Amino acid sequence: MKIFLSSISKKLDAYTIEHEPISSFDLMERAASAVTFEIISRWKRNVPIIVFAGPGNNGGDALAISRMLMEEGYKPEVYLFNTSDKPSPDCQKNKQRLIALPECRFTEITNQFIPPKLTDDMLIIDGLFGSGLNSPLTSGYAALAQLINSYNATVISIDLPSGLFGEDNRANNPRNIIEADYTFTFQYPKLSFLMAENERFTGQWKVLDIGLHPEALAQTPSPYYFIEPEDAARLLKKRRKFASKRELGHALLIAGSYGMMGAAVLATKACLHTGTGLVTVHTPRCGYPVIQSTVPEALFNADKNDLHFSSLHIQQRYNAIGIGPGLGRHIETASAFKALIPQYNRPYVVDADALNLISESPEMLDSLPPYSILTPHAGEFDRLFGKSETSYERVIKAKSEAKKRNLIIVLKGAYTATVLPKGDIYFNATGNAGMATAGSGDVLTGIITGLLAQGYLPAEAAVLGVCLHGLAGDLAAAELSEAYITAGDIVAYLGKARLKLERLLA
Repeated sequence: MKIFLSSISKKLDAYTIEHEPISSFDLMERAASAVTFEIISRWKRNVPIIVFAGPGNNGGDALAISRMLMEEGYKPEVYLFNTSDKPSPDCQKNKQRLIALPECRFTEITNQFIPPKLTDDMLIIDGLFGSGLNSPLTSGYAALAQLINSYNATVISIDLPSGLFGEDNRANNPRNIIEADYTFTFQYPKLSFLMAENERFTGQWKVLDIGLHPEALAQTPSPYYFIEPEDAARLLKKRRKFASKRELGHALLIAGSYGMMGAAVLATKACLHTGTGLVTVHTPRCGYPVIQSTVPEALFNADKNDLHFSSLHIQQRYNAIGIGPGLGRHIETASAFKALIPQYNRPYVVDADALNLISESPEMLDSLPPYSILTPHAGEFDRLFGKSETSYERVIKAKSEAKKRNLIIVLKGAYTATVLPKGDIYFNATGNAGMATAGSGDVLTGIITGLLAQGYLPAEAAVLGVCLHGLAGDLAAAELSEAYITAGDIVAYLGKARLKLERLLA
């Protein structure tokens, strides 16, 4: 699905209102109904509820939710803030409908606010500000955010946690942002939800479909995408019944060194389990017994050195080359990598120590063939392109570098971002914290290299590979637990991940 900037959200609403047609009030009712369903599905009627509503449409949502909760037997205590801005028409209309209910506990704040007594067993519904906010919370609103954050009450934010911007929060004041336990947002995730520094504010978030017009979503351009399994499944290629192993691609992995052969094993197994016809592994001689005994399906190409990668003359028969897992950073390895690059004119997949070697000789970036795929985690990215203070800054920098150098950058993280040279960024929906384990990145290198060898375009290989990697991790965690899984488990579940994607197309 597309991710739209906050500045676009009103246009999507307006298109829906005009073309469905539906009134803005009824669209607000849809949003409120979706959030109310989530609340009544999780909390009993006797839970004490405090609702804080702002004067805009986010506040209108909160008032509508309050009314719907009352109709379901809940007893929310509602505060509408009307200290400077006149409530929006839909907010005002929802206020009138709410206060018409018997036993409604409603207070409208027009000047000084004395906050109610909060307790840790409460459910607090935050409907102060949504995606329209463009400046940090100050004065009374900031004080209220800090007050809410000082309790262990469960906080639900509508659309966005109040105080959080939809995209760039570098100029924001984190002390004045509400820290939600749950955020129920509408139609698509907000870009800021995908940044590590904002996890403390969003808590668990869920996208609720409120029926925005499909033409509005399809026709409105956006460079940002959130890739779910259904999206990635459409990239899958069918295998011909008479396909040969040559037709399914020949991948070369340059990986491993003394003491780090495990990385080469993981990458090789992942490459094979992704469906690659042939995989050759180039490692130092010390890796021969390791590879032959653990991955008998792989072909072995021995380096002339016993302990590390020192040289290689590439034969153009390879459909894809991945380099980096367990490679080491020996000075001879650095020289060999530099000499290797101009021998091959197709995209490389570059990971781990190969990235670290490039960071020590940045001119190598300009030697890589177009659409080569770099797969750095945050630390490796910062060594390559300079330190970033936030995840958002890192993503924007990746966008600039990918365009400047005509490379694909797979910026690994909880929502791995695949950044294309033309400026599109694909955030991955699959994966879990259990995948933060040694060797996980080596598995991803093998997957992407394997897909590239099979004839997938570089962008397809990166986006599909990241999704498969995360989905395999999710399936492993579902059976084994996040804390248990290792990189080897991710490889073991690749087949089930592929099968799940195929079934989505059935």
